[in-house]
Amino acid sequence: MALVYKLPSVSSSTSVSGQNLKHFLIPRTICSLNYKSSPFTEKHSIERCQRDHWLYKLDYQSDSSCPLPSDKECIRENDIALQLPELRKLLHVLKEKRTTCGKNGEKCGPGNVYLVGTGPGDPELLTLKAVKMIQKADLLLYDRLVSNDVLDLVGPHARLLYVGKTAGYHSRTQEEIHELLLSFAEAGATVVRLKGGDPLVFGRGGEEMDFLQQQGIQVKVIPGITAASGIAAELGIPLTHRGVATSVRFLTGHSRKGGSDPLFVAENAADPDSTLVVYMGLATLPSLALKLMHHGLPAETPAAAVERGTTPQQRVN
Repeated sequence: MALVYKLPSVSSSTSVSGQNLKHFLIPRTICSLNYKSSPFTEKHSIERCQRDHWLYKLDYQSDSSCPLPSDKECIRENDIALQLPELRKLLHVLKEKRTTCGKNGEKCGPGNVYLVGTGPGDPELLTLKAVKMIQKADLLLYDRLVSNDVLDLVGPHARLLYVGKTAGYHSRTQEEIHELLLSFAEAGATVVRLKGGDPLVFGRGGEEMDFLQQQGIQVKVIPGITAASGIAAELGIPLTHRGVATSVRFLTGHSRKGGSDPLFVAENAADPDSTLVVYMGLATLPSLALKLMHHGLPAETPAAAVERGTTPQQRVN
């Protein structure tokens, strides 16, 4: 059932042992890299470690000279191992609280999971319902593309757990995220799954919803402003325009294997009468442009490439 009891305490693949292990697993060392230019939560950023500090209860010293291993999977598994004791402790507290509430004959059912969209990054684009849930949650599992400004709105007593993914590094697999959501919901917690943009637009919200509902957990979705709408509004670009663009199409810019495989671009995606919005497409932009032109899209078609849209670090080409 609970992922926090399934995971190994330390990866069997690591060759670090003894006193060196204590320094190898120092959270502050892992968080010593500089990501100040990003409005989002980078995997080893100071902001992430400050936010998730409750997970790391080791007695450690600030020693930024300790080397990090080059094996990303080893880093990931050791990070999980560090988190396990506090995750188990929180799960125990929630279960005890649930038992207490049932002493007067009340039936305490499982908690709910809320899939909450946080928009493209600007906290002022959040819905009121999203803010309400962010502030009342017991536990929030948040992605990389949830901006730091949005996370500043989290309630003071909530626990935060980073489950973000970047190319080549997934802090948690999708299956592990499923199990975490299930474990804490079964313990009676109000669990919020924070996602950038809208949870059901390239956010894998449907997979999480299906898994939890099959386990008897109630899931509620709070929509967010998807990047296409938020960034188009920021730039003053209408997604549809009478006589110019009669439809809109959303396309993912990377493959299921992380963007290294050739993209499949259907011929009907190169429609000059339709606005094409490509999500997560900066890395594959050159090949995507070539394929669209190969399928007949004119080379002079107006286009914009946007990174970190609606945040102070927004870049447009």
